[in-house]
Amino acid sequence: MKKTNFHKLIGTAIACIAMSMTTVSAQETEVKESAVTSDVGMDVYSSYVWRGAKFGTGAAFQPWMELSAGGLTFGSWGSVNSGGTEALEMDLYLGYSFDFGLSLTVTDYYFGGNWMDFETMHFIEPSLSYEAGAFSFTGAYMLGDDTEDVYVELAYSLDVFDLAIGAGNGAYTTSGDFGICNITLSKSKELKISDSFSLPIVGAMTLNPYNEAFYVYAGISF
Repeated sequence: MKKTNFHKLIGTAIACIAMSMTTVSAQETEVKESAVTSDVGMDVYSSYVWRGAKFGTGAAFQPWMELSAGGLTFGSWGSVNSGGTEALEMDLYLGYSFDFGLSLTVTDYYFGGNWMDFETMHFIEPSLSYEAGAFSFTGAYMLGDDTEDVYVELAYSLDVFDLAIGAGNGAYTTSGDFGICNITLSKSKELKISDSFSLPIVGAMTLNPYNEAFYVYAGISF
């Protein structure tokens, strides 16, 4: 897609979520009001690895903030690296989660430059995910200036580790062709600081078979 019409694209994506919410509400026999809640935090990773690719150099500091009401969530997420290559990323997202495990999300990716240049500096990604027990599926379609990138991922949570296998095209592979770009094994645990305080920590290793790359990294959440 050349020169994606940003306003039309994001309007269509948000309208899809709104229609889904309206359909669910119409089927409910009772309307229950949900209080708006907020949350904030930050993750610190030794390296920023996402969908089989590493971004920037040095540790990555990733703050986030969310507002939620019922199944609806609006949030922001950012990443800045401590090394010489910053790999700045600042995102906004709007999503809705259904009780049966399906979630719909629209994400606006911004990687620096003129934030008001919506035609070339923003990339819009409608995505869906579905969880059923230990199994999950994610499908995403990123659109922007000269961009049409597809990414799909299957994940399964085991007792000893979590496994994710993802495939994509465009920016996800060196040639742009569709292929497996992400095989990740990860494990989470609580890091005990004192008798009354602990921090969640995750360790992971990622193999990108298509790009012939391998990464080992860890992160901690505050």
